[in-house]
Amino acid sequence: MILAITGATGFVGSHLVDQALAAGHQVRALTRREQPERDGVTWVPGNLAGPGTLVDGADAVIHVAGIVNAADRAGFVSGNIDGTRSMIAAAGAAGVQRFVHVSSLAAREPYLSDYGWSKLQADRLVQLSGLEWTIVRPPAVFGPRDHEMLELFRFARRGLVPLPPRGNRLSVIAVEDLARLLLTLAAGDGARHMVLEPDDGRPGGWDHRDFARALGKAVGRRSIPLSLPGAILSGAARLDRMFRGSRAKLTPDRVGYFRHPDWVAHALPSPALWRAEHDTAAALAATAEWYRAHDLL
Repeated sequence: MILAITGATGFVGSHLVDQALAAGHQVRALTRREQPERDGVTWVPGNLAGPGTLVDGADAVIHVAGIVNAADRAGFVSGNIDGTRSMIAAAGAAGVQRFVHVSSLAAREPYLSDYGWSKLQADRLVQLSGLEWTIVRPPAVFGPRDHEMLELFRFARRGLVPLPPRGNRLSVIAVEDLARLLLTLAAGDGARHMVLEPDDGRPGGWDHRDFARALGKAVGRRSIPLSLPGAILSGAARLDRMFRGSRAKLTPDRVGYFRHPDWVAHALPSPALWRAEHDTAAALAATAEWYRAHDLL
C-alpha cells in the first residue's frame, strides 16, 4: 500500500514508519523541515494547515500528528481540531477513503482539560467526515524516542515517583504495539467506524503505585510511590510553567486529567484483529536502556 502519514518525524509516527517499511509499504510523510533521504519514504513538504500533495495517490491516511501541550485553548484548536479538519478535507479531495485517526483517552473526559476537549472535537469531525474511519484512543504510550514519559523515568531513577491521589488507575501501551495496530487498521478491513482503546493487555489496568514500582525496576532502583493531593499537583504545575515555560511537562491543563481516577482502556480491539505482544516490564526496561544509550537517564 501507499500510506500517507502525519507526525512521521515524531515519537509514535517514526515507529509507524519503521513498521510500514518493514511490511513492504510505501510511505508519504508530511514534514515541515528537510529530512534525510530514506528508501521507501517520500517526504512531502507542508504542515497540517497545508498538507500539499501528501495524500495524492495514497491508499490510506494515518493521522498521527497533534498537539499534546499548548499555552492556551487556541493552541489546541489549531493543532488538533483545525489540523484534523484540514487532513479530512485533503483525503476527501484526493478520493482517499480509509482514514485512521490517533486520538487520546483524554477525549473521554473533555471537561477535564483543553487537550481532551480538543481531541474530542477532532474525533467528532472524523466521525462526521463520510470517510471509512477508525479512531484510536491510546492510553499512556512509552518506548524508545519518547520524551513525554522521560520525566517519570528520571524520578524513578532518583527513587521517588510523584503520583496523583491514591486509588487512581491507568492503562499503558508500548509504542511498538500501538504502531502495529495503526498499520493493521490502515491495511485491513476491520474496525471501520469504531473507536478503539488499546492497552498492554493487563486486565483492569495499573494502579499508579504499581506502575511507579515497575518504573523503578526498569531503571534498576527501588522506587517509592508518592501520592500527592490535587492542590499540591496544581501548585507544582504552576511552578513548572514558571521555571520551564513552554518546556514544562506538568502543566495546569495536564493536572486536570492527571487527577482523574480512571484512565483504563475499555473499548479494546477484538483479539482477532490485534493484541499487545510486548510485556510491559520488558518494554519499560528496553525504554530505560534507550534513554541511557542517549545520555537522557
